[in-house]
Amino acid sequence: MAGAVVLGGDEKELGRGKLVCVTGGAGYIASWLIMRLLQRGYSVRATTRSGQQFHEETKHIESLEGAKERLEIVDADLSKPGSYDAAVDGCIGVFHVAHPTNFSEPDPENQVIKPAVEGTVSILEGCLKSKTVRRVVITSSASAVAFSGRPDLQVMDESLWSDVDYCRKLDVPGASYFISKTLAEKAALDFSEAHPPLEVVTLLPSSVLGPFLTPNFPPSFLTTMALVLGDVEHCKLLKQMQYVHIDDLASAYIFLFECPEAKGRYICSSHDATIHQLAALLSTKFPRFSPNSLIQQFIQGLEEEKPVHLSSQKLLSLGFKFKYGLEEMYEGAIKCCQSKGFLKTDEE
Repeated sequence: MAGAVVLGGDEKELGRGKLVCVTGGAGYIASWLIMRLLQRGYSVRATTRSGQQFHEETKHIESLEGAKERLEIVDADLSKPGSYDAAVDGCIGVFHVAHPTNFSEPDPENQVIKPAVEGTVSILEGCLKSKTVRRVVITSSASAVAFSGRPDLQVMDESLWSDVDYCRKLDVPGASYFISKTLAEKAALDFSEAHPPLEVVTLLPSSVLGPFLTPNFPPSFLTTMALVLGDVEHCKLLKQMQYVHIDDLASAYIFLFECPEAKGRYICSSHDATIHQLAALLSTKFPRFSPNSLIQQFIQGLEEEKPVHLSSQKLLSLGFKFKYGLEEMYEGAIKCCQSKGFLKTDEE
């Protein structure tokens, strides 16, 4: 296993007294990032959508160590232009994590893709107006490189872009997500090129797994935990996949924000695995959650293939190091699901 991430410098001094904004603060990734930022000494302004139901979903971040003194929660909405201006004003950095997540919407073009792209640009416009934000770390996705329509590729890196027309033809859950992430990232980098005083770095995580702070079941777990849940439809996306631990991802956000040399796109992925390898891991390490007979039939009908490698070499070359393995990702996710009642415990 690789060693812990090295961020450099004195941890407390790097973040002490510095205000940063995290969009979509109540979500799976954002809440874990907020926890790590608070631990590092930053003051955090987290955004959430307006409405009582969204305010009720912030208790898990309000209870974090340091939150009482250094966490502020404000309203903002990707679908409302200028909504983030007040949230980013006075911040030295922004971690943009918010993204439309209802991929079953009947009109994904206007309900997922358009808000994602226009919302990202609106946030960057607010950062430019603030005159205090020096760097923005935009959350893209490995799906912004993985769907280029080139089946011959064995290694994918930041030079690749997903083909939007190809994505529109895919008959898989979440195709609108692939499109929205690709177009939103392109828009962010184009904005950065047109406004050079503002530094924009994009982070492209693969499938994120591990423990979670949110009271609700993370939507992305429908795919990453499909073998455990017995969901054949989402298993179609697991034929070969790439993964990163939630804590490694949070470390990568902070690393890229603090690293002066960071520029452009950065893939963040530590492990590649086929569905056959995942099934073997679960059967060996977590036998209680071995694939059921229906899933086993599905897997047996698939030809074993070498997983495409999603290269994080650009990130690693800056000095970043991954800490967690695939087994730890599933162990953290399973234990957390059990503790929150989403999976039966061994005693039940």
